[in-house]
Amino acid sequence: MNQQDIKATLSSFTYDGKPRDILKEQVIDAIEVKDRLVQIAFVMGNNPDSRQRHLALAICHHVANNSDAQSVTPVFVSRQHGDKQPARPSQETSSPAAREKIDTGAKRVILVASGKGGVGKSTVAVNLAVALQQAGQKVGLLDADIYGPSLPTMLGHHQKPESIDGKIIPVDSFGLKTMSIGYMIDPAKPVVWRGPMVMGAIEQMLKDVAWGNPDILVIDLPPGTGDAQLTLAQRVVVHDAIIVSTPQELALADVRRGIGMFRQVGIPVTGIIENMAYYACPCCGEKSFPFGNDGARVAAEEYGVAYLGGLPLMPELRSSGDSGIPHLAGEEPSPEARQAFDRIVKVVMG
Repeated sequence: MNQQDIKATLSSFTYDGKPRDILKEQVIDAIEVKDRLVQIAFVMGNNPDSRQRHLALAICHHVANNSDAQSVTPVFVSRQHGDKQPARPSQETSSPAAREKIDTGAKRVILVASGKGGVGKSTVAVNLAVALQQAGQKVGLLDADIYGPSLPTMLGHHQKPESIDGKIIPVDSFGLKTMSIGYMIDPAKPVVWRGPMVMGAIEQMLKDVAWGNPDILVIDLPPGTGDAQLTLAQRVVVHDAIIVSTPQELALADVRRGIGMFRQVGIPVTGIIENMAYYACPCCGEKSFPFGNDGARVAAEEYGVAYLGGLPLMPELRSSGDSGIPHLAGEEPSPEARQAFDRIVKVVMG
């Protein structure tokens, strides 16, 4: 794969449903290809506006989905004295920490995080958003997991969102305004992007989506402490972080690192939700604790944060995620789940 292959891919590029000869428009300054790693330099000045950002990321998405590239990274460059001057990285690309905070219009931004994968974080995030909406809040829900977006499956929506006047229209689902990179890419193709493109995609979904001034924006983070968490800490005013964990010590070790990371970047940790806290026998109601007992409660006390309650290990919660209908939005949510999320909402809303 070489530069000519990428240019050939761009010949089929469309934007807002219309063909665009992006090479003739001279939006692209240079294309570099090395070992299937592609970097595209866009001439968009020192401070690209939302439309320019949206266009650049759309071009990168197109190349990633229509070529053998392992990753496609955007770089913004500027020419201050005409085309004869060499292009150089813009200030916005080279110093992200110095940029102004993105205003999503939300009165409150809540991060739902986990130190490791597989603890049910996305299930908790989706049902928490539904519970907040059912409590009378206007809620937005952003899936910030670029490598493993789960919102399309959990909400049963796989169509691409519309774009009007340079703004992406969020998908309405179960009373929520939702957005996920999974709505915009081919679900059969893996997302193999480097950090700058991951951060650019998250910024696009924050800045270029018409969220409509929600009371609360719930952001479902990827597991761990990486680019997504750093981008949000630098670019958005975050009011609360909620950490999801199972009771077992292996998961709690990552929770401790997560709390340390959030405190290091100045994001307050509201508390810990213990998922899969216990299993209640459907015949006799006796509780068993397959992953340990009260581990998250102990960790919450250790770090001086709230214990937001435990969610039982329930087949209904798992199956609702696969069916595309959040458990709390179903016809008959279990009393245990309803009580648990109502308790969490009460603590979160103060």
